[in-house]
Amino acid sequence: MPTKKMLLVAACALVDADNRILLAERPAGKTLAGLWEFPGGKVEPGETPEETLIRELEEEIGIVTKAACLAPLTFASHAYADFHLLMPLYVCRRFEGIAAPLEGQRLKWVRPGALRDYPMPPADAPLIPFLVDLLG
Repeated sequence: MPTKKMLLVAACALVDADNRILLAERPAGKTLAGLWEFPGGKVEPGETPEETLIRELEEEIGIVTKAACLAPLTFASHAYADFHLLMPLYVCRRFEGIAAPLEGQRLKWVRPGALRDYPMPPADAPLIPFLVDLLG
């Protein structure tokens, strides 16, 4: 039986002072375009998930944070058609800057109870109950 490629992607639930979580909409032209996700990205060779989030948050939305500000919460493990995704989810409440859509995506600060109102990729949606339990 052929095995699928494993893809490691780190995601972050960025939480603002009003206890809202930042979601990013996948832009047109990308896989799963139009779906909302937690910011983050593919872990590159030699990177830790924390290093990936520090890099991706700055590149994608102009947010600066440190590894000590990233708290692991849970993870997703999802089989897509051509790869298997493993995605640790971190929570970050301490960061600098104002989130801005630097890669053509739309951004939205969302209350935990309203996360289900935004269509998400299959790997992201199962993470919602953990955030609702944590943040209310």
